[in-house]
Amino acid sequence: MTALVIVESPTKARTIRGFLPQGYEVQASMGHVRDLPQSAADIPADLKSQDWARIGVNVANNFEPLYIVPKDKQKVVKELKAALKKADELILATDEDREGESISWHLLEVLKPKVPIKRMVFHEITREAIQEALAHCRQVDERLVRAQETRRILDRLVGYTLSPLLWKKIAPKLSAGRVQSVAVRLLVERERQRRAFRSGQYWDLQAHLQSPRGGDPFAAVLVSLGGKRLAGGQDFDPATGQIAQGRDVVHLNQAEAEALREQLLPLAWTVSDVEERRLHRKPAPPFTTSTLQQEANRKLRLSAQETMRIAQRLYEEGYITYMRTDSVHLSEQAIRAARECVLSKYGQAYLSPEPRQFTTKAKAAQEAHEAIRPAGSQFRLPAETGLQGRDLELYDLIWKRTVASQMAEARILQVGVHIQVGEALFRASGKRIEFPGFFRAYVEGSDDPDAALEDQEVHLPPLQVGDQPRCVSLQALGHQTQPPDRYTEAALVKTLESEGIGRPSTYASIIDTIISRGYARLHNKTLIPTFTAFAVTALLEEHFTELVDPHFTARMEETLDEIASGEVAWLPYLREFYLGEQGLERKVRSREDAIEAAKARLIQLDPDLSIGIGSYGPYVRLEKDGSEIRASLPEDIPPADLSREHVEALIKQKQEGPTPLGIDEETGLPIYVLTGRFGPYVQLGDATPDQPKPKRASLPKGLKPEQVTLELAKGLLSLPRTLGSHPVSGQPVQAGLGRFGPYVVCDGDFRSLPAGDNVLTVTLERALELLAQPKTRGRQTAQRIKDLGPHPLDQAPIQVLSGRYGPYVKHGDLNATIPKDRDPESLTLEEALDLLAVQAEKAPEAGKKKTGKAKSAETGPTKKPRASRQKATVESDAAPETGPTKKPRASRQKATVESDAAPETGPTKKPRASRQKATVESDAAPETSPAKKPRPSRTTADLQVPASILEVPVTPRITIKSRGQQA
Repeated sequence: MTALVIVESPTKARTIRGFLPQGYEVQASMGHVRDLPQSAADIPADLKSQDWARIGVNVANNFEPLYIVPKDKQKVVKELKAALKKADELILATDEDREGESISWHLLEVLKPKVPIKRMVFHEITREAIQEALAHCRQVDERLVRAQETRRILDRLVGYTLSPLLWKKIAPKLSAGRVQSVAVRLLVERERQRRAFRSGQYWDLQAHLQSPRGGDPFAAVLVSLGGKRLAGGQDFDPATGQIAQGRDVVHLNQAEAEALREQLLPLAWTVSDVEERRLHRKPAPPFTTSTLQQEANRKLRLSAQETMRIAQRLYEEGYITYMRTDSVHLSEQAIRAARECVLSKYGQAYLSPEPRQFTTKAKAAQEAHEAIRPAGSQFRLPAETGLQGRDLELYDLIWKRTVASQMAEARILQVGVHIQVGEALFRASGKRIEFPGFFRAYVEGSDDPDAALEDQEVHLPPLQVGDQPRCVSLQALGHQTQPPDRYTEAALVKTLESEGIGRPSTYASIIDTIISRGYARLHNKTLIPTFTAFAVTALLEEHFTELVDPHFTARMEETLDEIASGEVAWLPYLREFYLGEQGLERKVRSREDAIEAAKARLIQLDPDLSIGIGSYGPYVRLEKDGSEIRASLPEDIPPADLSREHVEALIKQKQEGPTPLGIDEETGLPIYVLTGRFGPYVQLGDATPDQPKPKRASLPKGLKPEQVTLELAKGLLSLPRTLGSHPVSGQPVQAGLGRFGPYVVCDGDFRSLPAGDNVLTVTLERALELLAQPKTRGRQTAQRIKDLGPHPLDQAPIQVLSGRYGPYVKHGDLNATIPKDRDPESLTLEEALDLLAVQAEKAPEAGKKKTGKAKSAETGPTKKPRASRQKATVESDAAPETGPTKKPRASRQKATVESDAAPETGPTKKPRASRQKATVESDAAPETSPAKKPRPSRTTADLQVPASILEVPVTPRITIKSRGQQA
């Protein structure tokens, strides 16, 4: 008897295969084999005339979904059907959550098996877990399938109904989503709070005192004066910057603080009170999907998307349990394994007296029945796994958190000492860890980068009431209240989960969508909403209030959970939501004409000041003396940080024109320092009808416009410079500065300049020395995954490598990206040849070996195919002058409209930021684009630019998608 076992991925198939008896064949479905259509091309020809087919849901026919087998899955389905013909039994072993249940159901619908069917579920891939699951199979749970399908339909209806409205009223390529739009609103609301925030200032005193028994000085701060508490940051009204109404506190200004300091200096200091408190701290629960994303972001600086990708790999390779879970529960097996680790590594004293079990707080926790933990009945130590890099770091984090959950409580002694001096009362605080307990293994991180970890001690000398410490120093310190922090990925995930918005398993894709669609940008780990996010949120708040109401969205999640449990019928719910009196379809239809596009594109900041969303980015719109003035805004200005002074400067530049920095002696043209859509830049001459594209160069990162001198500007405009000719090929050798740093180049062969080499002074000999060295990958060396063998035509090796932008196949100079739904480790030689053949058709020049022949003088290096236009990976050692300006953008891929995403249609080719260095300061037209000529270079340290800006070698790698992917 033979059985066909179907799982989602080749990695999972390879791992599980070793734990099954003989007679079991394991195949991978490569994720979903059916889905709603992602584009018009996916719609069957006989349904293209139907209006409902665009959405993929036949609303009139009981919300019947239109499922299709995507082209890239047709081969997979064919292979599964062929394998099923040889099997006597079908076992569906997809993941145990709703998504996995849905995949199993779709497999049944597509394969139509005539053999017995079983559903096998497990939350870890170990021999014991697989054998246990095989002995206790069940049938596909129709209620879970229906709940997942309802969620999918609901998200599709929201995205495909609202997104076209945003295209018409605000800008193309925008999207609205059931959870995505609420998350964007959270970012916008926080930014509004920051913009409305008014800072308050207050002063206090800090003393450094020494115990009468000697020892190191300790710090004490003023807490009250004359029996009244001293004002702190929490006492200020953020809307006014003044002390909040009703707060009875002492508010010191600088003069008062300095006067008080002089008054207290000659007085005696006396300890008036010493209090001690013993605290017991319990360890945090094991990880759930949400808390893993938060902690990996805080401690490992991983995005939610990266965390889930690594966790998926660790699960499929058998290192951890299933990584999509709301539960903090640990099985008895896991508790025993964790306690064994504590005993062997830390000893009996560090083991909790009793096994510790945790209770899930989430009301609707249902994704899996156990927390994320190391797999198996014995936890492998991180050093014993053989893992490396990020995989090891994440496993280590999971191991420590799980083991710490079974460790003894930490015992902490907190000491507070009050010292009286005149009418002023100072307080010194100390903390001593009497027993570290679980601190030995793990301490939970904090969203506040300045917050001390729990295991950090603050020592105070032994002090008693009546002691008179000596004042070593006394300082008056000024403080300013700070606006609320912007969301980090971790903080946003925490808020979404606490509010019950969406499912934790979807947070990673939601955040990725928010960034890729231009609603936010990630800067220093914080999510900064764009002006586009402001416009979209304002429109939805005004016309579709419920859809961006966190409480309404959380209630939708509860209803979907009730559908899964059978408490609520799915069809009446969908009808009421979409077709009811207050249904989404009716609202959109009735309000579309009432929404003025011109008004929707404006964000009113002040009565006379607004920001517009134009075709070429945001612009400022100021009404002055009865007329309207417009000027482009740099895209990297956070909305909360846009000051009136900044706006006035942009308007002044627009009205009066730029003031020349000086004159270029060679050309006689003025040199300007300007600010455009993509930041500050220098420009040689004015734009005229005869010369619409004057030469420009962006300022190096970290260099401010006011720091630019005339000589510095000339240096920025001088590159690339020719060093001479290559002695073999005769091609010119140049030195330049690209977006990835300084480099030398000859005939398309690039090398980054290492630290210490100056781009303006590097010689031809040094450049030839660098060009003769083997190519390196700069910040990230391509890692070899596997060798596939020789190419049948030229016998050159074919390798599977992992590069900066993901896995790819390499044959000579030709590289082909491996589609996201293919496992690079299971790629065969035949499949690699297909990918390379497709790539060669799209970029035939990429597959040709370089001959070393010199190009004709008429052509020169500027006429060769641009690296950014070739789809094959360019494995250079430095950035080409033109190529890297077109770095691969996620927005160019036609995004799959998943749970919360919106359709991607015609307007997919939004003007790319990398193709324009700046825009004319208006909304009418883009700045003359220098993107189609060699990008002006940047100067070096001898022109007073920090060397770190110009001498950091960074290697680019440009990839494009193969035909197996959407482009």
